[in-house]
Amino acid sequence: MSSKKVVFKNHSGIELSGRLDFSDVDTGKFALFAHCFTCNKTLNAVRNITKELVKNGFSVLQFDFTGLGDSDGVFEDTTFSGNVDDIIAAASFLEKEYKSPSLLIGHSLGGSAVVFAASKITSVKAFTTIGSPSTPSHVSHLFRSSLEEIKSSGEALVNIGGRDFKIKKEFVEDIERVSLLNTLKEMRKSFLIMHSPQDTTVGVESAAAMYSVAHHPKSFISLDNADHLLHNKEDSVYAGEVIAAWAKRYV
Repeated sequence: MSSKKVVFKNHSGIELSGRLDFSDVDTGKFALFAHCFTCNKTLNAVRNITKELVKNGFSVLQFDFTGLGDSDGVFEDTTFSGNVDDIIAAASFLEKEYKSPSLLIGHSLGGSAVVFAASKITSVKAFTTIGSPSTPSHVSHLFRSSLEEIKSSGEALVNIGGRDFKIKKEFVEDIERVSLLNTLKEMRKSFLIMHSPQDTTVGVESAAAMYSVAHHPKSFISLDNADHLLHNKEDSVYAGEVIAAWAKRYV
């Protein structure tokens, strides 16, 4: 496996940072990975899943959303819709420099964004969500105690995973406006849902809601005993192996 650091601009002209891992076998298959809310591309789960995909013939672009990791921009000025646009910009970069992605993978809120992006990127044949909420507004539980302040004052400083982030009213309004389930109802692309029944951050009920409205071919894989961030290496390696095996049938 060889790797390359890449940079590209989103539709607002902000430079985003990514890492492109190439398969040793030139299969011409490219995938995109969207990380979880307030995370970045260096999360161990992202790396482990990517490695398994690369072993199975996929070249994978992992990148940081605007304002996170090594990407430029200000996180507090971003929205969920902006994350979707970042994924589309990453796909456009691959199309221009290499080949359009046929597979999208998203973790947590990144998976929710992948659903919307998959509906807009014509080259995508299959997509996977891992521990993703069926309604993007679910993420607001992370700052529920500050919601009133956000809506009345326009913003608030909240602590997520031990780090402080400023959340603005525009972000809250955006996640409350979009409808993931309606988007899934209109999709005709292969869909794999992965979720742990023990996930205490996003309940497995979200997986059930998405599965119930999605069209075939659709699949559900239980990540039994895994936590939300797949801290256990065995869980993320397993997820990568399954995604790779599943995607070969559709990509």
